[in-house]
Amino acid sequence: MALEHLRRVVVLGGGALGVSSALHLAKRGAAVTLVTEAELCSGASGRSLSWLNSAGERSAPYHALRMAGIDRYRTLFAADPTRDWLRFDGGLFWEADNLSGTRARHAYEKALGYDSKLVTRDSLAQADAQVESAALAQEAIFNPGEGWVSLPHLMAHLAQQLRALGGEIVEHAGKCEVLRDGKRASGVRLASGDSLRADAVLVACGPATPDVVAPIGVTIPNGSPVSMLVITAPGAHGLKAVLNTPRAAVRPNPGSTFALDHDWYEEDIRLQADGSYAIDEQVVDQLTAEASKLIKGEPLRAASWKLGLKPIPGDGEPVLGELESVPGCFVAFTHSGATLALIAGELLAEEIVTGEKQPMLASFRPERFA
Repeated sequence: MALEHLRRVVVLGGGALGVSSALHLAKRGAAVTLVTEAELCSGASGRSLSWLNSAGERSAPYHALRMAGIDRYRTLFAADPTRDWLRFDGGLFWEADNLSGTRARHAYEKALGYDSKLVTRDSLAQADAQVESAALAQEAIFNPGEGWVSLPHLMAHLAQQLRALGGEIVEHAGKCEVLRDGKRASGVRLASGDSLRADAVLVACGPATPDVVAPIGVTIPNGSPVSMLVITAPGAHGLKAVLNTPRAAVRPNPGSTFALDHDWYEEDIRLQADGSYAIDEQVVDQLTAEASKLIKGEPLRAASWKLGLKPIPGDGEPVLGELESVPGCFVAFTHSGATLALIAGELLAEEIVTGEKQPMLASFRPERFA
């Protein structure tokens, strides 16, 4: 459906993918309404480590898409390098006593042309002098081209532009459903019963995306695990690199704080009767203690933490594009929502407006699960 026939698009989901897509649609002249169950960034985007990378092993199309995603962030960074919520100071990765695995990962990255350097305790300071060398098992990989973004700050930046272009943002809409006219998507029904008519609908509801499209007959396997993001109290630490280590992942965060996460405590996160999640504060303290071992200076202290599902499709690969069985309904569901937010929003908006399939999304079509 070309733009001359496309007047209105409803984007369902107030995370980074939804806001980015809505902005790119508005830039292309579509009338856009972004609808979110609660407030912007209240879901997975608000508790994402948001490490910008394509490290490690993955399919070639996924790697290419992630590299394009990083490229868009570099353009944004170049526009204002003073922003404290988007930085490119590299990433450090190491495993526990698995030297062969670390070297194999390094060799794989080098073979792809991905900037990858092996460092030892003696050369660790060349990557980041604030990392505690005693925490390093044997060797680490330093990826100088990697970075991080604070998604709440990014989304505020994008939402401001969206509103300036006339885009509408509807928060606290409750659980919504996709409407159809025959087979074709025709809008969204809010929890209030009110309906928003549209020529196209984009479902970008993070880990809830499979549940939103299930009632219209579409099955997308959902592998989303529970997760936690901890924000520390402000401190004087000068760490710049993102750290991914056996017991803690750490990234700098605006306000001289850090964001922390990992996966070893998944079984300690409990689902409550009201649908929320809880965890013992002792586990939070343990993660903070593990992170403190990685950085020189005073021990870190947790200031706040958020719990919820981390979006991961069943096969680990992104799910992006139009539903063949429900024309006019598009989906965006991926684990790498931070790295892909800008590029996925751009490519999906292009598809929605022009009706032409974007070649970079060919591997990620929802129909692979049919």
